[in-house]
Amino acid sequence: MAQSQITLSNFTFKPGSTQVGQVVVLPPAMSKAKVKLVGTSATTFTLGKDNTLKAKKPISDPWVDVVLAVEQGQSTIQDTFRIVKDEFITNRVIAHRGAWKNTGVTENSIGALQHAIRLGCAGSEFDVHMSSDSVLFVHHDHDVNGIHIEKTPAAELAKLKLLNGEYLPTLDAYLQAGLHQNKTKLILEIKPSAISKERGQALARKVVETVQKHNAQGWVDYISFDYAICRKVQELEPSAKVAYLNGEKAPAELAKDKLYGFDYNQSVLKKNPHWIEEAHQLGLTVNSWTVNSPEMMDWLLERKADFITTNEPELLLEKVKKLANQ
Repeated sequence: MAQSQITLSNFTFKPGSTQVGQVVVLPPAMSKAKVKLVGTSATTFTLGKDNTLKAKKPISDPWVDVVLAVEQGQSTIQDTFRIVKDEFITNRVIAHRGAWKNTGVTENSIGALQHAIRLGCAGSEFDVHMSSDSVLFVHHDHDVNGIHIEKTPAAELAKLKLLNGEYLPTLDAYLQAGLHQNKTKLILEIKPSAISKERGQALARKVVETVQKHNAQGWVDYISFDYAICRKVQELEPSAKVAYLNGEKAPAELAKDKLYGFDYNQSVLKKNPHWIEEAHQLGLTVNSWTVNSPEMMDWLLERKADFITTNEPELLLEKVKKLANQ
């Protein structure tokens, strides 16, 4: 018998609301298995029909843990989940590799993430690779000063310093730095493997497992240029918000595969402006990268793009604020 997995249909709750979502037991053959609340979780939450999870009263804390268990044969599978109050900012501004360009820190550093949070960005984007011994690091390129991440063990990568004095951050360290707040989402890009498609799949699995280990599902959205990686994330975490980056797929195909949306280069949307409206009609979100010119920011804001990824978050924040005051 396959090992069961417990997950949730949603990892956030609205301020003042008691609704959370459904407890989901995988594989689907186990979907009718009996789920129970464990320990103090039973004093905070209730499980209704179809394993609907609700709080007994509105929760004031920014996040709260719930412990769930499901019986499988003679054994019990138990897991802990963190439900975060959805006070995430909705100003559409995604800081590309963090807020680094105008702050004096290095892109994809923890400092860049912290600046994006302090600025009040809706999200801070970052890139993840896997070392030769399967440790996850945050960096954009496949190599750091000529040292190829995928071909180098973690012990060597951990010695590398960024220009702002930080060491090359692991995904563990990066997540820990971003989980003390519930205003800025963490937009995690899983980079395609330069070695093989199989290694890309292993990377996707390792990333999802790491996010789950930190109970960070409520904070993290996923993006990737590799469609197979996007699909793997959906398989491993069915409620994950996953957007595709590469730009060649029309909205209808993404909707068919139940992606969260697309995150396409601005040139793709200039060529296919009708995709924005089509995406919204299909319930998809629209993001575009890397938008640094005031004119393109205005073009996307006029067309109601849900997110705009930029190296100039300060400028875009000013534009969004002006729109809100009109």
